[in-house]
Amino acid sequence: MSHPRPILLSVEDVTKTYDGFRAINELTFYLDAGELRTVIGPNGAGKSTFFDLLTGRAKPDTGRIEFDSVDLTTFDECGINHLGIGRKFQTPSVYGQLTVWDNVKLSLKGPRGVFASLTRRLPSEQMDRVASLLDLVRLTPKSGRLAGELAHGEKQWLEIAMLLAQEPKLLLVDEPAAGMTDEETYRTGELLVSLAGQHTLIVVEHDMTFVRQIANGRKVSVLHQGAILCEGAFDDVQNNPKVREVYLGRGKAA
Repeated sequence: MSHPRPILLSVEDVTKTYDGFRAINELTFYLDAGELRTVIGPNGAGKSTFFDLLTGRAKPDTGRIEFDSVDLTTFDECGINHLGIGRKFQTPSVYGQLTVWDNVKLSLKGPRGVFASLTRRLPSEQMDRVASLLDLVRLTPKSGRLAGELAHGEKQWLEIAMLLAQEPKLLLVDEPAAGMTDEETYRTGELLVSLAGQHTLIVVEHDMTFVRQIANGRKVSVLHQGAILCEGAFDDVQNNPKVREVYLGRGKAA
């Protein structure tokens, strides 16, 4: 008999206003530990603000955000990162003049400076950690290459490995399929699905083929005007009349 997973993230009645515009409107959202949740919604739905609130870049006007039973609103960005929330932005951010290996090495969890991280010899278990992360994202053959020489999709995978090196409890991934080839997109989906269970993920995405791939058997949340419009299985969400109305004129729920 399977036991219900504990709630890792709880967002209740959260509102955030910018210059009179309500970007997040009494949003309530729950995420279980080990879950992979995809969040979709039209431009201006509040997806980026949602991530900003979870990472401390923005503070809610009202409402409560709890992560692992801790009130996130009392922490700044750095404090939230130390609590175990890692964010991957749409544009990959890697150290182009360093090797792929050194990018992951530099990202390993632990308080130390950049120079010390690059020059000191790693204990064998940390060497193994870097190697396993590169193997996970299929970049082992390119570990000695400069990160700046990688293709766009490879840079995205490297950044995911760098994020995992920090051992986050929750990964926030923003439009990972943007700018990728079909093959890169599919491999990225495989990677994210492989992380679910051991890791907890929220993925914001517009590519519906990609969403269908990673949301297979999982819950999808639709954000509209700063609130949850509906949640459910991919096919149910895609066929929901309210969702179709929101995306009317866009040709598809994107």
